[in-house]
Amino acid sequence: MKLINFIIEAPWLFLIIAGFAGYFQTVTGFGLGMIVMGLAGGLGIAPVATVAAVISLMTLVNCVVALPGRLHHVHWPSVRATTLGIIPTIVVGVLLLDYLSDGAATVVQILLGLVILYAAAGLLLKANRQEQVASRASFVLFGGLSGFLGGLFGIAGPPLIYHYYRQPLELIRIRNTLILMFAVTSGLRTLFVVGRGEMNMDILTLTVWAFPVIAVATWIGRHWPPPFSVATMRRLVFIILMLIGVSLIVAGLFS
Repeated sequence: MKLINFIIEAPWLFLIIAGFAGYFQTVTGFGLGMIVMGLAGGLGIAPVATVAAVISLMTLVNCVVALPGRLHHVHWPSVRATTLGIIPTIVVGVLLLDYLSDGAATVVQILLGLVILYAAAGLLLKANRQEQVASRASFVLFGGLSGFLGGLFGIAGPPLIYHYYRQPLELIRIRNTLILMFAVTSGLRTLFVVGRGEMNMDILTLTVWAFPVIAVATWIGRHWPPPFSVATMRRLVFIILMLIGVSLIVAGLFS
């Protein structure tokens, strides 16, 4: 009977989404937040604020599993500059989501649709490599944009993904630096949410369910990358996110 109740009560759709997102982020260096928010938030599996908080905790789990033994591949000078930009804007993003969630659900829906479209477009956008590593100020600026989106929807990736892939750095260094930066963003967001007393049981329950799934998906991604190219995975996720983004905007405009 307990096993039957366990099977019935499990949020299986959310766990499938979380597992796919964790695997994708492990093999590409990004994607967990945008996939989970795009699918779970877009399909209405849980409130946007709840999904954003869960994404932050899931990202931390992904990083704890993915980064050990790889910190020597992180580009530390850019990490310090980017973090300076993230800290103030992530607070602004969380506060704005709280404000809009209280009485502007349609605005949140349209904004989420726009951000998902932006994230989807970033999957196929090819950034031209620079000859030299960008200035410290540019990392602060893109960190600020990332922090705002991370605070608002838990999707910190798009600005940093675009900026880092323009840098003349080895791909392994870029990917591991991105994973670390997402951990920083998620950690700061989580601390702020906890400090405001908003870490409720719904968030914790979904996160507990997702922990082992993310850990296993990340481990599989490290040891068994996909049999097809990363570019193919990007196109698949691009199509899914585009459909969800457009549907959210249309539903919001005509609700």
